[in-house]
Amino acid sequence: MSHKKYIVNLTEEEVKELETMIKTGKHSARKLTHARILLQTHEGKSDLSIAENLRVNISTVERTREKFVESVNLEEALKARPHPPKPRKLNINAEAFLIATACADAPEGRAKWTMQLLADRLVEMQIVESISDETVRKTLKKNEIKPWLKEQWCIPEVDAKYVWRMEDLLDLYAEPYDQKRPVICFDERPCPLIEEVRTPISAKSGQLERYDFEYKRNGVVNLFGFFEPLAAWRHMEVTDQRTKVDFAHQMKALVDIHRPDAELIRVVLDNLNTHHPATLYENFSPEEANRILKKLEFHYTPKHASWLNQVEIEFSVLSRQCLDRRIATKEELSEHIIIWKDQRNAQKVTVNWRC
Repeated sequence: MSHKKYIVNLTEEEVKELETMIKTGKHSARKLTHARILLQTHEGKSDLSIAENLRVNISTVERTREKFVESVNLEEALKARPHPPKPRKLNINAEAFLIATACADAPEGRAKWTMQLLADRLVEMQIVESISDETVRKTLKKNEIKPWLKEQWCIPEVDAKYVWRMEDLLDLYAEPYDQKRPVICFDERPCPLIEEVRTPISAKSGQLERYDFEYKRNGVVNLFGFFEPLAAWRHMEVTDQRTKVDFAHQMKALVDIHRPDAELIRVVLDNLNTHHPATLYENFSPEEANRILKKLEFHYTPKHASWLNQVEIEFSVLSRQCLDRRIATKEELSEHIIIWKDQRNAQKVTVNWRC
């Protein structure tokens, strides 16, 4: 018999621990197999017989002995070795294309997309050389996309213009941080003002907070939002409206107040009719409009693809954390939002972006 470099000699406590582990079965299959290898090695069985008994490769038996001898305790010996991360089958652009395709209308002659149809489309469009339907399924599951549900429809058509704008934004987001050329996402959203008719009853032990089902609407105001993901900075401002005048002044403030030292500001925004360079010429002198626009570069999201604008994530967090209550006045709303955004900025909170 050949000499074994790594000899397994278990203590009585270690034998009992391994036997209990196998008996209860409350561990991964891999860990239980290694436990059986150590026990059978301790009993004097050869590597070949152990491999045949447990139906594993003989190299698995050898590595298990080696790891046991080199470990400081039994727990470390049975711990799984970290596997190197697998390379992504789909890069960020390919993943975005898959999501957009899954959300679009199914091909002619088909009622809905299937995983195989989506895999075939990625190959057909030369996005990847090959891909399994299981990889497609996992990617859609990760992004919570369900193309088999009618109500999940979100994009009417994924055409060349859509892909061009999508990839433009994804490439922009992938750039490293450059203080002189910041990428800032911009959008706006309505905020209703709702006043209590009767004073709510505060929560106490064993009783939830109570508020009356009746309320009074005090109109709707607008909320403009800026978000620079790589700098973990956001700015929110409440206005009465969201007209062209308001948009023009928001862009002027971005250039002159928020980022005066930037050489060029790349602004991500949607296709709302007010979001156009001409709006600045309509509201400022030609010289002033030209001065502001020389420091701005607009990057538009595809139509019906607001999810590509990262400020939408900030609006969603704001709604959950700050606005999920009745706020009666514009002044009160502004106060709450200022406190919220100052805290977020101080904590340097950003988003874990994924398409």
